[in-house]
Amino acid sequence: MATSLRNIIVVGGSYVGVATTQGLANILPSTHRVLLIEPHSHFHHLFAFPRFSILPTHEHKAFIPYTGTFAAAPDPERHHVVKARVSALYKDRVVLDRDWQGIREIPFDYLVVATGTRLRAPGTMQDDEKPLSVKYLQAYQQRLKDAKSVAIIGGGAVGVQMATDLEEIYPDKDVTLIHSRNQLMPVYHEKLDEIIKARFQELGIKVVLGSRVNIPDDDFQQDNISGKPITLSLQNGSTLQADVVITATGQTPNNQFLSTLSASSEDSLINPANGFIRVRPTLQFKDPAYPNLYAVGDIADSGAHKAARPGSFQAQVLVKNILDMVEGREPAGEIVVAPAAIHLSLGLSKNLFFYNPDKSKGETEPSVVHKDDGKTDMGIDGVWSRRGVTVQSDAEYHL
Repeated sequence: MATSLRNIIVVGGSYVGVATTQGLANILPSTHRVLLIEPHSHFHHLFAFPRFSILPTHEHKAFIPYTGTFAAAPDPERHHVVKARVSALYKDRVVLDRDWQGIREIPFDYLVVATGTRLRAPGTMQDDEKPLSVKYLQAYQQRLKDAKSVAIIGGGAVGVQMATDLEEIYPDKDVTLIHSRNQLMPVYHEKLDEIIKARFQELGIKVVLGSRVNIPDDDFQQDNISGKPITLSLQNGSTLQADVVITATGQTPNNQFLSTLSASSEDSLINPANGFIRVRPTLQFKDPAYPNLYAVGDIADSGAHKAARPGSFQAQVLVKNILDMVEGREPAGEIVVAPAAIHLSLGLSKNLFFYNPDKSKGETEPSVVHKDDGKTDMGIDGVWSRRGVTVQSDAEYHL
């Protein structure tokens, strides 16, 4: 469909991608429009997936329509959510995996990569459509309900949250968390490890530390589906058995469509050590051939902690930088990398805010705020409202 509007494309419609999209739509001149390219039919509220894969009746609420994305923009009709996947990226255009408004290639002036990372299911859904993802979570809930014993591989936030939720919802289950290191959530100050282990002891969660699990290629999925007990072998030679195994390890960068870009020099686009996009402090690609390409959030090799909160601050810097370029100026904003922080649930109501010490300020101890105000559904109604979708009845959560 022909248009005289100049395109600014954001690839990836998760937390940081939507924040970037909305920020741009709010300030761009009338000569430009924002196209958010996202294959999912709905916004995926990833933070709810660990709980909603255990707790029934709320799973459909984790998928929110994109209809409210531009609700607060001065001219919402100018901008669009493009339901597609980017199959190829070039300096001035993207190629989609399906037609959108009769075209498959879209030119752009500026592009932002906000594709983040993939977690192992149920941390990430395997399907793009809401009904299929809802059915997946329902089936996962049933497998966990039927199991007498559950093993969780990985001592990061997802593993910790699922372990505590499981033991609260099903206190008679035998829950074991296995982690390759001796410290849980090692990105954070060791005080968080102490807090989590104390909570595990309180709930009766077993912990196996200091050895990796030999994970097969099929990631235990077939055994999980069949309902047969699964024997886990650890690299230290020990074994343990569980009815269901949850793999909560690692993140895989969504960088596959970057293979069509030519790097100016070896490793100038992607950091081979982690797969993330090399960026300048302005969040422009570090490769000098692509000053009009940006990366933000988890996909950016910015040095910042991989989480939504630092990503949202990055989005604010990026939006101003793109406006600078649209108006003929050099981008001046640079991100500030703050110490890692997290809002972590430790069961249905217990949660905490944990902030690593800021060594630049001479801090040596973390800041911890303990709370006991968590909601069973994690306050999902507020999440819908912040996404620009007003819900008048429970039936509308199925939209």
